[in-house]
Amino acid sequence: MYWYMFISVLAAWRLTHLLQAEDGPFDIIYYIRKKAGTGFFGSLLDCFYCVSIWVAVPFAIWLGNRWWEILLYWLAISGAVCLLEQFTGNKKTNTPDYKED
Repeated sequence: MYWYMFISVLAAWRLTHLLQAEDGPFDIIYYIRKKAGTGFFGSLLDCFYCVSIWVAVPFAIWLGNRWWEILLYWLAISGAVCLLEQFTGNKKTNTPDYKED
């Protein structure tokens, strides 16, 4: 069961990153984001953390047997995906975290 959880987190991170930050093969994902526009679905695809919540749902349903297990897996997978993004995301090293007045 633990291997399934680990693989689910990696797969969810990969799908989330693909949907939010990449163009995909033959620019398919770019075309989907372009069609979504600036409306509700377009804004969901702009936010990595928002996309991770919805990508985690099918993995949670696959792993959990009871409703409370599905809920816990849903939150755990989305949280793990967000942590992976924090560790692997692009960091701007040249800009300080403060602004002088």
